[in-house]
Amino acid sequence: MASAACNIGSSLSFPAREPGVHLFWGGSISSLCFRSSRAWGAIFASIGCVRRSPTSLPNFVVKASVADEFDDTSKDRVVVLVIGGGGREHALCYALQRSPSCDVVFCAPGNAGISQSGDATCIRDLNIVDSKAVISFCQTWGVGLVVVGPETPLVAGLADDLVKAGIPTFGPSAKAAALEGSKDFMKKLCDKYGIPTAKYRTFIDPSFAKQYVKEQGVPIVVKADGLAAGKGVIVAMSLEEAYEAIDSMLVDAAFGSAGSRVIIEEFLEGEEASFFALVDGETAIPLESAQDHKRVGDGDTGPNTGGMGAYSPAPILTKQLESVVMDSIILPTVKGMEAEGHKFIGVLYAGLMIEKKTGMPKLIEYNVRFGDPECQVLMMRLESDLARVLLAACRGELGSVSLKWSPGSAMVVVMASKGYPGSYKKGSKIRNLEEAEMLSPAVKIFHAGTDVDPNGNFIAVGGRVLGVTARGKHIEEARERVYDAVEAVDWPEGFFRHDIGWRALHL
Repeated sequence: MASAACNIGSSLSFPAREPGVHLFWGGSISSLCFRSSRAWGAIFASIGCVRRSPTSLPNFVVKASVADEFDDTSKDRVVVLVIGGGGREHALCYALQRSPSCDVVFCAPGNAGISQSGDATCIRDLNIVDSKAVISFCQTWGVGLVVVGPETPLVAGLADDLVKAGIPTFGPSAKAAALEGSKDFMKKLCDKYGIPTAKYRTFIDPSFAKQYVKEQGVPIVVKADGLAAGKGVIVAMSLEEAYEAIDSMLVDAAFGSAGSRVIIEEFLEGEEASFFALVDGETAIPLESAQDHKRVGDGDTGPNTGGMGAYSPAPILTKQLESVVMDSIILPTVKGMEAEGHKFIGVLYAGLMIEKKTGMPKLIEYNVRFGDPECQVLMMRLESDLARVLLAACRGELGSVSLKWSPGSAMVVVMASKGYPGSYKKGSKIRNLEEAEMLSPAVKIFHAGTDVDPNGNFIAVGGRVLGVTARGKHIEEARERVYDAVEAVDWPEGFFRHDIGWRALHL
């Protein structure tokens, strides 16, 4: 495979076509890696250079391997832009960077860890909610595939604008993204197309909501209708707790407009699992299974979080159960969205409850993007060319795609700032990350909430900060490797769960 890397002096920064738009992480770029001449042309055009062989530029140190840089296969390779800056996006960049069909990976805004890992070139100041700025960047740099990581730009319509501009985009339209953007929309779709889900009612009046809770009894689930950063779901074990959740959303506006409607849902007893499927508008293909750990504390105690760890595969999702999920939940959703005039293109992430009393799956919620941290374990196991697969989804060609996965298991343990999911301090130093990764070739640390201080030290700037991930021949080996790496990280101000994978391991 042809490849090249250019090392650019630290004083050289690339000028922005628009103020504050095309700046790389930290204002300059230390390296770019390409596999074909097409991407070089975009680079030289952007910085005002005459197009020529990169070896003729004195500021570029070029490394080529295996084949001539200007080979005939370059037309099949693509420049990819990943939108987002968390652990999920780092995992996507990691997988895309390994894709033979990928020229170069950009990530906007990215984060310091993604940038320093070499898994992508981070564009810190690209405003990802400004469609015009994103389109301009894509046109300037010859981007042939945009992968949208977080839900907010999808719900805001970024994919719509990119597709209208002729830029292949993996991610649903704003109307299709309502599957995650409005739990009421999702529930009504389930009702209309016979998709199994928990019994529910939607309310805008707190007194009516409380009366319904009183009639149904507890435990019961209170959900904000809109996007609430993973914090808008309360499992109320008492009437007082349910009433407090209702008031916080409908009276105190704790989640702003996202909580202007609430869904009161029956409490389902059983085991949760995450199910992912790639969708091209008509066809859906399942990804490998994964299981998340939402509660902050060991033994599934404490408040819900965005996710404190995950593993793949999840033993509870047998091949038989996977078939049931596809037939009763995923495919009816895909067909229903098409019938509603909102074809879904992207990844459907179904949060499932495998009911204890029936052993059958019910849909708890939909997300319209890869889960975080489930994406980390899936990308560690994926052996297929991710860029080619996602382009097939954009083109409506998933019917010809088959996915290859590494055998064995993968596990991720999230390291978070003390205080999360509540308030936490920023700026604490994190050490020994390189040493932790070097414990095994099967270990990878994905960065979610990191930055670099003036002295070059990694510091924590988020709630969930690191996703320490490892593969193994089986889940026991993956667990041993991941916790060895976690213990090697020197971060006194961080914490993590000690029991990730407990269901599969019967801890």
